[in-house]
Amino acid sequence: MNQRLTPEGENAVTELSSRYGISTDAVRTMLDAVNNGRGTMAQFNIPELGGSGQWMRGGMTMVGNMFDHGLKSRVDGLCRDLSAVLSQHQVYPPRESAGGSFAGNSFGTGSWWPSDLGSPSSSGGQNGSQYAVFPGSRRLAVLVGGELAVYDTLDHSIGGVQQQQGGGPGSLEFTSQYGTFTAGSLPRVDQQSSGTNAQNQAGPQSSSTQPSPSAQSSNPSTQGYSSGVDISEITAAIEALAGLHAKGFLTDDEFFSKKSELLGRV
Repeated sequence: MNQRLTPEGENAVTELSSRYGISTDAVRTMLDAVNNGRGTMAQFNIPELGGSGQWMRGGMTMVGNMFDHGLKSRVDGLCRDLSAVLSQHQVYPPRESAGGSFAGNSFGTGSWWPSDLGSPSSSGGQNGSQYAVFPGSRRLAVLVGGELAVYDTLDHSIGGVQQQQGGGPGSLEFTSQYGTFTAGSLPRVDQQSSGTNAQNQAGPQSSSTQPSPSAQSSNPSTQGYSSGVDISEITAAIEALAGLHAKGFLTDDEFFSKKSELLGRV
């Protein structure tokens, strides 16, 4: 059942129903979906809009018929308009929270990612996993089971996210111009942070005794860690690029150029 709306919300639904040529029920269902996605994404199943689909602000739209570009454009436009309505108007009636204050549209402004990353272009969550994409700083933040990880997205332009078939927490897959990949295939960068938390999160590579400068220069793996780069993650990223190259997503020049860039981080 759709949530109750304010007069402003009802007017917006009526106007968008007329603009996009679909029923008010379809618009209201999509409004709830966008609101549940904090205004940045939506998962829906609306027969008038091709059945099951997903939308993420920033350019990713998935509909039942992936080749129906007109429908994808229509869904994207509707969701962007609904996101704007949610951010600019009181769409849902205020409700009293446990603390006695009142809340309106449900997607608040709280964030779980590091504040120095700024505001994400898109964020959301599925099955116990949360993610936030920061294209300006080339970062991807992922929160699984209370554990936060931040990755360098390299030159991926992330346009979508999905759960692996039958996957549980931590089984998110992302899509970009190079195809589908997991966060684990990207270089992890949050271990380069200083302080006790970074040392505790660094895992088996951390040590209670810092190696001497000579040891750092003579040991490649230690040198990679001191600069915040894990050799194993660089290797994983190169293997992921090799897979994309083998599938034809990357040209020879693109593959070898990106491989050289990754090796230059070591």
